[in-house]
Amino acid sequence: MGGLATALGVAGVSPFELVAQQRGQRRGAAPADPNAPKKDPVVEYDKMAKLANNENPYGPPESVLKAMNDAWKYANRYGYPDGNIRQVIAEHHGVKPENILLSAGSGEILKVIDTTYLPAHKLFIGSDPTYDSMYNYVTQSKGQAIKIPLRKDYTADIDGMIHAAKMHSRDVGVVYLCNPNNPTGNIIPKDQVKKLLDSVPEDMTVFIDEAYHHFVDNPNYESSIKYVLEGRRVVVARTFSKIAALAGMRLGFAIASPEMVAEMQPQMIGSISSVVKWGGVAALKDSANEAKVKAITKQLRERTTAELAAYGYETIPSDANFFMVNMKTDVAPLGAKFAEKYVLVGRKFPPMDNWLRVSVGSDEEMKRFMAAFKEIMPSGKSSTSAAAAGA
Repeated sequence: MGGLATALGVAGVSPFELVAQQRGQRRGAAPADPNAPKKDPVVEYDKMAKLANNENPYGPPESVLKAMNDAWKYANRYGYPDGNIRQVIAEHHGVKPENILLSAGSGEILKVIDTTYLPAHKLFIGSDPTYDSMYNYVTQSKGQAIKIPLRKDYTADIDGMIHAAKMHSRDVGVVYLCNPNNPTGNIIPKDQVKKLLDSVPEDMTVFIDEAYHHFVDNPNYESSIKYVLEGRRVVVARTFSKIAALAGMRLGFAIASPEMVAEMQPQMIGSISSVVKWGGVAALKDSANEAKVKAITKQLRERTTAELAAYGYETIPSDANFFMVNMKTDVAPLGAKFAEKYVLVGRKFPPMDNWLRVSVGSDEEMKRFMAAFKEIMPSGKSSTSAAAAGA
């Protein structure tokens, strides 16, 4: 529910109250009819095409649902069987159980990175924009962030990050890569990741967030887990929230050296449910569902971005389950306009104020998005280009 308010960038108002305001009951307008039937907030939420938070629109597959349902018998226990999830994750990724740190979604890993490796006044280096929760944690804990702007093609400026790391080497706590990057959806090529790791001091912690790893189909990309196996000071984060469709169940993990896992473990809350651990085990084993979700996501992403291009709007090439489209105007007011049409889209990501992040939903949701887009936005083609196309 809170995700809707976040998506629209509005605080202090129920998302369903906001939708009602946007649909003709705005502040300052005539009072609503007190005798009018009240809308069920759950029904209103369910009507939405949810394209704001990069979720899997299809939900967990039957294999995962069955595993979780079978685990309800452990809901009243603390020391419950957990499907041996740490071992299963380790085997799936070619590492040892002592390399695995379980978490309540990968978001907990981001917070634990902050509390473990970024004491007050330590420096944090990352792209701008990137996943902003990491910056929020840093500033809340009195760390300091060095934000390296993306290059003109919206890719990570690895040379700029290396320069900053060397200039402040004694004070840097963490260098952060989100790969693919959120919100842009593009990858950091494997040679660039290697260049950074080979260039920064060996004792500098590099945190690589691979939340969208499973959607990538790009030969220039590779996972950074191999650097953990090489003994580098690297932490790789993964999540079951995206391709496995367990965002509401909260399960993620980090892969790091046993020494780094031991450093981070005391900061963990340990609030993972018995049910989701069994679901995670089943998700890792259901490779067919993973491949299916990846394929349909790519198909719908490419179809939608092609439709946007035909309508005259540029998108950034994406390897994730979302993309960014240049709206040619500040996107802040647009969330409310899309919400009026029961379509939720992403918030603004400064400094890319004109770029709207859109999650790849189901076929029906993407059709609703395009219909709403064409109602809200004028054609992006100039009269000259339109005449040339007609010729």
